[in-house]
Order: sequence, then structure tokens, then C-alpha cells
Amino acid sequence: MQVEIRIERFADQGRCVGHVDGRVVFVRFALPGELLRVTIDEPHERDDRFWTAEVDEVLEASPDRVAYAWPLAGPLSQGGGLGGADLCHVSLDGQLRWKADIIQEQMRRLGHQDIEVPITRPEGDAALGGLHWRTRIEMIADEEGRPSMRRRGTHQRVQLRDMPLATKSLLTVAEQQGFWDTAYTPGTHIRLSVPEPRGAKGPGDNFGLLSNDELQAGTQKLQEKIEINGRSFNYRVDASGFWQVHRDAPQALAGEVVNLLRARLGDARRACIWDLYSGSGLFTLPLATMISERCTMLSVEGSKTAVRNARHNLRSMDVNHVDARCGDVAATIAHLPSNLDSPDAIVLDPPRAGARGKVCRQIAQSKASTVVYVACDPTSLARDVGVLCDLGYSLDSVQAFDIYPMTHHVETVALLSR
Repeated sequence: MQVEIRIERFADQGRCVGHVDGRVVFVRFALPGELLRVTIDEPHERDDRFWTAEVDEVLEASPDRVAYAWPLAGPLSQGGGLGGADLCHVSLDGQLRWKADIIQEQMRRLGHQDIEVPITRPEGDAALGGLHWRTRIEMIADEEGRPSMRRRGTHQRVQLRDMPLATKSLLTVAEQQGFWDTAYTPGTHIRLSVPEPRGAKGPGDNFGLLSNDELQAGTQKLQEKIEINGRSFNYRVDASGFWQVHRDAPQALAGEVVNLLRARLGDARRACIWDLYSGSGLFTLPLATMISERCTMLSVEGSKTAVRNARHNLRSMDVNHVDARCGDVAATIAHLPSNLDSPDAIVLDPPRAGARGKVCRQIAQSKASTVVYVACDPTSLARDVGVLCDLGYSLDSVQAFDIYPMTHHVETVALLSR
């Protein structure tokens, strides 16, 4: 069913909202104020409270609308339908406004906090047009065994010979390894990880090409490097494990977390810090060396491989005052020795679903005076901030980072005080 609709406001998941015959419609590839001709997704006869739709034709355009930066990720009606760039129709400044608006709205609606949210863009993204930022890509081999992505709403796989969101270093390695021309077994999951070279001429052999999690070329143990306030940190991370995907995200986020805690803790000599959902130690390593060298510190992560790498990273900098534990966060912090059970500050970077009520209650019970919450989902952040504020914390600030350009995703760092 095709209809005309006037778009009213931003919504979550990269969509905007309008109404048709009193029914809410969430529209992909839209912008507020626009008049559009859209196709309602099937089955439109259902009695749900809302419909979903996609743009067919723009009758009146927003000033923020631009040509699709990656047409294959645009609307189905224009030959698109691939995922990964649902804001590719929005100017870069428009994307910042969209994301700041969503964070502030979720904070008001779910967190009951009315707060301004500044948002910054990593250096170099504007010059690259919001492209070439991903240091990791994942695809599925199509029926011919070639790297592909599925077209939304269909079983059709579209063979690719380029990935505009990938860094230039990754694209160089892909070309050298014949990534686009290799014939895999149909259905194979393909992953290519290429750390951004910092102070080097190129990635060399510091990359990992995997199929179904088995190494095909490069190395399983990748080397990542960041610099904070003039100090360098080196990390070993697994080629199939989690690491911030934007080339500059690890540096930007770690720098923000460290600077927030340095401002709060100063030169404290007896402070205790928790780093929850700590991964391979992105925050643990600089916190342990720049803030808590004479303090106690706990890190908790569920992935055994990530914890092994975190321990290696700590040893490589001769750090021996961090208790790096592997396990469920809630279960681990429920049973701690006396030297770790009363943190002064807590850093947490949970998965997209957030920390949830149980961990938030444990944080409040710990009586930590400062909490730094790193989140990749504004909805989860707002919900958890609401719980923490009900339990005695106040929200001091939220800083957003547009480390997922061309997508609706956004990273936030919230600072709370008891």
C-alpha cells in the first residue's frame, strides 16, 4: 500500500514518525518536515497500533537531505536495501542533530532527566564524508561463495566488491588478500579485522581474516594502539573478539573516561576503582597506569579470551595491582574481598541491552561516589540512569560521540555522582 505522509519528528532505530488515518507510521529514510510518498510494509492489514514504511519518493525535502552516500544501503525502491547505513540520506551535521535529539528524548522519557547532550565527531570524519571508518567488517558468502549482504525483507544476497564504510587500510588488505574474489563455501561467515595503523606506514601482517571463526590469513592476536594525553598504550585483542569498530573510537572513549576520573579522584592514594564489562582492558589499562597506580582496581569481563588478553596487556606494562576477573558481572561483584568491595569510582561499558536493574542496584549498594557509564544504546542508558537516580545518584553530564556515522547508532559517556 502506497500513501503520502508528512513526517513529524525523529524516532529511534533510524526512523522518523508520521501519521496516516490516525495510525502511527515509522518511516525509514525520512526526515522531519518532509512530505513523502511511502510504501507501507506488509502485512498492512494487521491491527497493530503502528505501521512501518519506507520512502518511495520525496515530494518536499528537508534541508538536511543529501544524495544517498551509499546507494546500496538506501531504499529498496531505488535499488538499495542493504543494512549498515540507515542515515546515508542525512547530511553529517544533520546526523549529529538527529542523534543528540534522540539521546535527549530518551533521557527525558525513560531517565526522567532534562539535560543537554553535546555531541562530537572524530577528527577526519568530515573530510571523509562520514565514510571509511570501520576497522572490522562481517559478511556472508552468497550462493556463489562471494562476500555478500542480505537485502532487507528478502532472502536475496547482494554480492559486494567494495565497502564504503571500511577504512582505507582495511580496503587495502582486502585487495591484497583477494577478499572480494575468493570463493567460500556458501553460507560461510566472513570477518576481516584490520587495526588502524598509528605511526606506521601500513597494517603489514597486523590483520585477521577469518571464515566461520577460523583464521585464514594474518594473525589471531591483533595489536591495537591508542594515545591518551601523550602516553601510548598497546593492546592485544582477538581477531574474532570485540573491539570498538571506529578507527578513532578507542582513543576518544578511553581519553574521556580517564579525564573524567582524573578530575574526580585527583591524586587519591587509596582509591578503589571497578571496571565492569571490561573487555580486553581498553579502559582498565590507562585507568590503572594514569590514575590508580597506588590504588586497588577490579576488572570484570565474561569472555575468557578477552580476559586473557587483558591480563597480558596489564603484564606488558608491568601493572600488578589489578584483579582481572572472568565471570558474570552481577555474580562477581556480589562476592568480593574487603579490599575491593567498597569502590570510590565505577566504570561500566555494558552490551547494548545495558546493565539492567540488578547491577544498577549493586552499584548503588557499593556506595561508589562516582559512576562513569559508557553506552552504545541511548534507550538502555536512559533506563539505567533512571534506576541509578532513583537509588541516590544524580546525573552530572552526558557526552555523545558520533563514532557510527551514516547509522543511527551513537556512543555516550554519562557521569553520575552519589
